[in-house]
Amino acid sequence: MDYQRIFAQAIDRLHAEGRYRVFIDILRNKGAFPNARCFAGHNGPKPITVWCSNDYLAMGQHPSVIAAMEEALHDVGAGSGGTRNIGGNTHYHVDLEAELADLHGKEAALLFTSGYISNEATLSTLGKLLPGCVIFSDELNHASMIAGIRTSGCEKQIFRHNDLAHLEELLAAADPDVPKLIAFESVYSMDGDVAPIADICDLADKYNAITYLDEVHAVGMYGARGGGISERDAVAHRLTIIEGTLGKAFGVMGGYIAADRNIVDVIRSYAPGFIFTTSLSPVLVAGALASVRHLKASSAEREGQQAAAAQLKTIFADAGLPVMASTTHIVPLMVGDPVKAKKISDILLAEYGVYVQPINYPTVPRGTERLRFTPGPSHDTAMMRELAEALVEIWDRLELRVAA
Repeated sequence: MDYQRIFAQAIDRLHAEGRYRVFIDILRNKGAFPNARCFAGHNGPKPITVWCSNDYLAMGQHPSVIAAMEEALHDVGAGSGGTRNIGGNTHYHVDLEAELADLHGKEAALLFTSGYISNEATLSTLGKLLPGCVIFSDELNHASMIAGIRTSGCEKQIFRHNDLAHLEELLAAADPDVPKLIAFESVYSMDGDVAPIADICDLADKYNAITYLDEVHAVGMYGARGGGISERDAVAHRLTIIEGTLGKAFGVMGGYIAADRNIVDVIRSYAPGFIFTTSLSPVLVAGALASVRHLKASSAEREGQQAAAAQLKTIFADAGLPVMASTTHIVPLMVGDPVKAKKISDILLAEYGVYVQPINYPTVPRGTERLRFTPGPSHDTAMMRELAEALVEIWDRLELRVAA
């Protein structure tokens, strides 16, 4: 058996399809985001502007977050020391879980090492504990949710994206006596659209289902205290479980769920992805705690980001660029071809000092490849106009269609 040939062929297929992923070698400049330094293909670091960070509010650069992490580092050291039940439970973890439960108006919360793990561990555990459970999943749910549902071994019913009629059709056809779970997201990060949360909760009530809402692209970003779309729409109390991340708007690392005490205790006690994983470093937890507390009290970052996103959408549209409709902070630009999306990204970095990654299959369906911009409160008007001018030039160079 020629193992190396098999591995090489797998990589060759990605190259042939134009979706081989290249990781950019950069360092951000503390206190000057979105400015960064790129080390790839240069004699020395080249200054660049980052346009695709999930650190939406630049909280990873915020002085209070950095100070909290430095204080924790000098107070308790670098690592956590183990899993939560063996040496890895600290007062920082306890405090952050209390803050997150309060953020979502829930009784309890549980920290995980990432948003992916929180989805995979929680959904797989719920499915295994609920006898005969059927999980109803939006077709655009994140890969981590799909993995958790698959691992659960449950029957899965996929409903068309944000299609309430289709969801109700599937719910009505299911055995009324079996447990049902509806899994969906609030903000879908590739298209930037929003789920009809209240309407889905209505269906859950009607068909006796529990709900699982992924708020990873919304926590910190929406609501008076950053509780997400569910806070903004005043429906958090109707949701069974809310899942979020600490690695996007909160600017650090980690994932979590918030729910009633029984559910959190069940996941804490049964989920292998929680039980057998070394806990987050208290340094990271301290930074996330400072970020959550800050964004509960401050809306300036959210308002600045929303203004920047709205302005960039307008500038792109005025330039005739194919900006996709989005009601959120996500600004996707349709390309429709993986090779061209990668080529545009390469030209932007090499010639214009602009960093934005192409989004290709399997993250998005084939034929819908795109560039995904995430402007933040520090992206100013001059940066946006320079970006649009660069994109128009590249679109013309590659003979791509531009709106009249």
